[in-house]
Amino acid sequence: MRCVIARYPFELTKPGVLASMAGIKPELVTGASVTIGRRRYPVMQVGEVLTRQDRRDFNGGEVTRAMARLGFTCHARPEAPPLLDATPRSPLQAASEALGSPDSQRT
Repeated sequence: MRCVIARYPFELTKPGVLASMAGIKPELVTGASVTIGRRRYPVMQVGEVLTRQDRRDFNGGEVTRAMARLGFTCHARPEAPPLLDATPRSPLQAASEALGSPDSQRT
């Protein structure tokens, strides 16, 4: 499939993407990602490997659109983990707990 990433045309195929990403260790996913094989890669890492261009030359939307058209599963930003303490704290309380003041030990 022909797609344009960073104003350059690329001829991408699903087997070609699988072969290019084979042996590549996924980076930590902090934003949009794509599942290739059994691994989940950040879209910017996939774009860098496939295009051999610097990550500043393209955006994640271009790569996400190309991967979705090839049939790969694309994911939005990962969900934030739930907060451990559900009660809201003021900045003063957080600072007191961090410094270990006697007031923070009463609660």
